[in-house]
Amino acid sequence: MNPFSTPPAATEYAPFYHTYVRLIPGDPLAALRAQPQELRRLLAGLTEEQALLRYAPGKWSIKESLVHMVDTERIFAYRALRIARADTTPLPGFDQDDYVPASGADARPLADILREYDTVRAASLSLLESVTAEMVGRQGTASGQPVSVRALAYILAGHEAHHLHILQERYLPQLAG
Repeated sequence: MNPFSTPPAATEYAPFYHTYVRLIPGDPLAALRAQPQELRRLLAGLTEEQALLRYAPGKWSIKESLVHMVDTERIFAYRALRIARADTTPLPGFDQDDYVPASGADARPLADILREYDTVRAASLSLLESVTAEMVGRQGTASGQPVSVRALAYILAGHEAHHLHILQERYLPQLAG
């Protein structure tokens, strides 16, 4: 049986993450497996210049958004690993607004970012596919809030779903017209 078949209870994650959890109505691992194909479909034919598009002043470029997705996935997967292994050490938060400018994303080739994305996604799936029924409900603390391994799988998939939606709704229309 899939240990992620039951969505997390509201007590398994901070209220802020409900935005992401609600975007995954079914199996988060199935969503994580499907998202790379959706991302590739959305980015098909994108040039390096187009990947620098910001849909509004002060917003991240497409490249920066992609690196943000990769960084965030790494952090959420790391949290899931620590908590699945029964590590009760409180885990710190991170400030995405500090990470993005420090990433140097816009200077990197898009193909390089996508290769990194694929590597991180494969690692995340490998980790989450190893989670047992006993591990999935384990809770820890991240960013000062309780979170379970189950919730982290839903948050991870929901975070990407959120960014894929932004890519489709805010970035791509500007490239089409």
